[in-house]
Amino acid sequence: MRRGVPGERLEGVHDAQAGLSGPEAESRLRRYGPNMIIPGTGRAWTVTLRDTLRDPMLWFLLATSGLFWIVAQYAEALVLLLALIPLIGMDLWLHRRTQASVQGLSGRLAVQARVVRDGVERALPAEEIVPGDLVMVRSGESFPADGLLVSCDGLQVDESTLTGEAYPVRKQALDALPGAGAQALVADQHWGLAGTRVLTGCAGVRVVFTGAGTLYGEIVRSAIAGVHPLTPLQRAVGQLVRALVVVAGVFCLALAWLRYQQGHGLLDALLSALTLAIAALPEEFPVVLAIFLGAGVYRLARRRALVRRAVVVENIGRVTCICSDKTGTLTEGRLRLTHLQPAPGVSEARLLETAAAASRADSGDPVDQAVLILAPGQPVAALRARFPFTEDRRRETGVWEQAEGLLVAVKGAPEVVLGLCGLSEDAGRDWMERVDEYARSGHKVIACAGCELDAEHWPGGEPDRGLAFIGLLAFEDPVREGVREAVQACRAAGIHVIMVTGDHPRTASAIAREIGLGEGEPRLITGDELAQHTGHGGALTLRAFDVIARAVPAQKLALVRGLQAAGEIVAVTGDGVNDVPALQAADVGIAMGERGSQSAREVASVVLMDDNFRSIAGAVAEGRELFTSLQLSFQYLLMIHMPLVATAALIPMLGYPLLYLPIHIVWLELIIHPTALLVFQNLRSRRPLGPPPAKGARARFFDNMQWMTIVVVGAVVTLLVLGTYIRSLGADYAVDHARTMALLVLIMAGAGITGALSRMRGLMAWVMVVGPPLLSAVFIYTPALRVLLHLHPLHWDDWLIALGGGLLAAVLVIVGVSGKDRRA
Repeated sequence: MRRGVPGERLEGVHDAQAGLSGPEAESRLRRYGPNMIIPGTGRAWTVTLRDTLRDPMLWFLLATSGLFWIVAQYAEALVLLLALIPLIGMDLWLHRRTQASVQGLSGRLAVQARVVRDGVERALPAEEIVPGDLVMVRSGESFPADGLLVSCDGLQVDESTLTGEAYPVRKQALDALPGAGAQALVADQHWGLAGTRVLTGCAGVRVVFTGAGTLYGEIVRSAIAGVHPLTPLQRAVGQLVRALVVVAGVFCLALAWLRYQQGHGLLDALLSALTLAIAALPEEFPVVLAIFLGAGVYRLARRRALVRRAVVVENIGRVTCICSDKTGTLTEGRLRLTHLQPAPGVSEARLLETAAAASRADSGDPVDQAVLILAPGQPVAALRARFPFTEDRRRETGVWEQAEGLLVAVKGAPEVVLGLCGLSEDAGRDWMERVDEYARSGHKVIACAGCELDAEHWPGGEPDRGLAFIGLLAFEDPVREGVREAVQACRAAGIHVIMVTGDHPRTASAIAREIGLGEGEPRLITGDELAQHTGHGGALTLRAFDVIARAVPAQKLALVRGLQAAGEIVAVTGDGVNDVPALQAADVGIAMGERGSQSAREVASVVLMDDNFRSIAGAVAEGRELFTSLQLSFQYLLMIHMPLVATAALIPMLGYPLLYLPIHIVWLELIIHPTALLVFQNLRSRRPLGPPPAKGARARFFDNMQWMTIVVVGAVVTLLVLGTYIRSLGADYAVDHARTMALLVLIMAGAGITGALSRMRGLMAWVMVVGPPLLSAVFIYTPALRVLLHLHPLHWDDWLIALGGGLLAAVLVIVGVSGKDRRA
């Protein structure tokens, strides 16, 4: 990756080793501004509170609470008022977490820096650094800005905050600074970047970009400006609330006016309007949503997934694509020495000893760590000289004292080490074929060589002649247990898994085959190919690739946006600051809890506590169960509320006596509430990850078939209730008999809808299907209760009509959902 260097940034800087003068620095500070990578904190609490009060759900709860208060239902009114506290508190808490996220982003930045000014090295606050400054950075320190390396000695840098990869990155000094004028492109190995930390060595950095112009600053701006769009469920509930408030208000006023004009009196008119209002404002929707999402958070926590935004439970269930990191998520995230291939006549013990003698415990290099785990002790007494790994030499050499002289140990790139050993052409070719075999199976391979020297005749330089080839070491980052099965389950559930890695394509393909991506034949593209495609505005075809190799952070964000533009609901895993934009842009951002940075965990909606892809698959399974459960519960609520509201309005509008008295509404709500909350929560799918999401699911909560079923069932039940009421009323206006008959039909229809949607799975389904009709019989045939509820005994044919209505409702629901088989 190359980055441009604007010529004016280094204007007037001619000597790579000379710093700026005081006046020059002041002039540049005025021109470019302070080096403030993290801006000030966000909006005030009052602004956040004002935004929160714009939520129509809050006003819906206030209005409903007022209505309950008017009709003396004080407990319900108080519960709805108390529900305002967590809703407002959640918005304020999320704002506080945004501030914490910004503070977490600043944790990796240098506070002070050592800068050469007026020919003297001095410590200055990092904010005072300007483009053109010469900054000196040592081991353990962080780069305060983005700049070009003009000098370095054994420099290795931890760039995991920007790349997500924990491996040390070796850097090189630039031979000469770009000249003034046109923008020059400089490769990434010559850059020191803000927010990254020096592991070994020291460096001189000529600052080019400060503040928001740094790569780190760009990520911060993206994190702060990022927004979470409303989920389909939030949009659906919001639209439903607004529609019901408007419709209920109009119908209540119309009904009150009509009843008064019909001569029923002011009290009857007000009672009719309030009864309709209570029936028309389904407070169950926000309650069910809160309870179900709370249950989802708990279930996902048991799956080792900590949910930070409860509403994301819905999106987890709708995921169609997972973009996963390789290192640490699909694999264990640490190298293991798994294969030793010694040369003929060489033991594995000697091969391992040679590799250990050429390794350093303090290097931070995972290859060195993997070697020293198996060979923790050094084979000789004292180190005479060390020649560290560099990009041009691509090997590391250790010279050790021993009783008989000096021992030389070399390890490095196979082609380099083999070239130092004087092997025959055939022998060298055979060893390189073995290297290729290991590489094709996803291994990292190094070669080892060694010799003995006479201490008196050693000139002191790096030994590079007379080396004997010792053998090969092959390392692998093992695939996590259960990942292959989880990938297969995702594929069976309609979820496409894409592995995104910075690894070489050959290594990435090997890992992809091992975990079963692309059914064992993964389709691979590189990050550059992806950039070319998205850069020309091409739409991403989800099934066109399974692996993206040699990917850089910016391409991960482009991948997420491209997939979303193609209609996919995307989950993304990430662990570093570099992943913050992609985590925020994704429908479900999943941060790694074990090795993830604080910034990634703060902006992600889900934190994975064990960093295991198998846990992601488990979270999707739970999310789909909860999403389907919400759909079923909301379908039930709509199917039962439509006839309740329609008959509560139509019957008095037609001039008939009121069908529902307030006590009847309470009775019905005591059936509707527990049914919606308890019946559909624990219906387990027989598929590993639950049913696949519907096509086009991004746009709506219900698809066309579901809406059609809701409308048809609601309309049929409305006609049944209306017809049985008018029939039972008769010529003598037997109001109590007609009211009893209509209530029983509605209760039977509700039982039929419940049984059909739940498929009678679970104890609560049986209780809420059988219980309400039996309880209705107790109310009807117990004289004291019958008088209290204004009911009348029914004939056996009335019961048959009501039972037939319930069966008809059940059949209509089954026909509507059978083709989709949502719970199979």
